[in-house]
Amino acid sequence: QVQLQESGPGLVKPSQTLSLTCTVSGNSITTSYYHWNWIRQLPGKGLEWRGAIAHDGSTYYRPSLEKHTSISRDTSKNQFSLQLSSVTPVDTAVYYCARRGSYYHGGGKYYYGMDYWGKGTLVTVSS
Repeated sequence: QVQLQESGPGLVKPSQTLSLTCTVSGNSITTSYYHWNWIRQLPGKGLEWRGAIAHDGSTYYRPSLEKHTSISRDTSKNQFSLQLSSVTPVDTAVYYCARRGSYYHGGGKYYYGMDYWGKGTLVTVSS
């Protein structure tokens, strides 16, 4: 059974860096061809994909937000992390980590849906 668990501070001050970690069990984050994702849900809004780190360490970010976002991993702990710099109250959200598979066909790369999710963690940006 694959399990993901988010951890990090529940309260961050404006202009600081928000750091979250996702601990994965039941599946190595280096297993081909999975991508490990960060998604958030703003209050009253839908889900917003922020970025991902692939099995080979490649990173992918939501366009226009790349300067604000960094995703890294610690393979020895089977964890991957999200850092959002210079946060504002607009970054208040429930943050989720999730797994998604990918495959190659006909020279192209395709993605499955997110199949395993963490329970989510609420992060509030406030002074």
